[in-house]
Amino acid sequence: MIAALLRHLGIADAQPVSGGCIHRCYRATLAGRAVFLKANDARLADAFAAEADGLGALRAAGCTAPEPISHGAAGANAYLLMEFVELKSRGDFAALGRMLAALHRVQGSRFGWERDNYIGSTPQQNGAYDSWAQFWRERRLGPQLALARRNGYELDADSVVQLLEGHSPAPSLLHGDLWSGNAGFLTGGAPVLFDPALYYGDREADLAMTELFGGFPLEFYSAYGPLPAGYETRKHLYNLYHLLNHLNLFGGGYLGQVKATLRLLADAL
Repeated sequence: MIAALLRHLGIADAQPVSGGCIHRCYRATLAGRAVFLKANDARLADAFAAEADGLGALRAAGCTAPEPISHGAAGANAYLLMEFVELKSRGDFAALGRMLAALHRVQGSRFGWERDNYIGSTPQQNGAYDSWAQFWRERRLGPQLALARRNGYELDADSVVQLLEGHSPAPSLLHGDLWSGNAGFLTGGAPVLFDPALYYGDREADLAMTELFGGFPLEFYSAYGPLPAGYETRKHLYNLYHLLNHLNLFGGGYLGQVKATLRLLADAL
């Protein structure tokens, strides 16, 4: 199947590499340039279009991110072709904190994004709202809770968005899926961001997710700078979205963590 796609793209050879649990990933050479190829079923072409859109927006905002070269569908395959970047898992975390702070200083007029995209393989709705609490209820928690119900999980989370009452953040440009697996470092230590789920939202949502799966080193948070009062509670509300998404994608192994987070948030009301 991949051979036909390589012929379509004019690539003579491609070597499988790690690059995510959703797509097939390859390192290849195109016109003398090292490139990174993601491939999957043709029905996922829009996911690659959304990723290319997000990478372009990160780069336009001044972040270091792989350059998207092309994307589309060819026969049974969808693909995204981008610049190949040799990455390390450790580097200058203080620089990463400063880069994220600069990204968050890019602001929009409303919460959302010009197109829907994906969080993992789950569609992510980005229709704009003026109210952050309304956006979080209607575009983030609501769709995940509805999907959880269809998957057999009945969860009472309607009241937790009350924790956003009186909280009026600026619509900052967010990476949207910022955990350690979606950030890396060049050989010299400079940070790189990739695999975005981009939108304008509360900057705290990005910081919250950095804490969800083990956290980043202290120098990252110190370089980023202080966060408003109430963040230590709101971060659990923001991470509930990602925990629900993991529950919906990977099953009941995340149910206990979802319920524990709901109890914590209920106690904070």
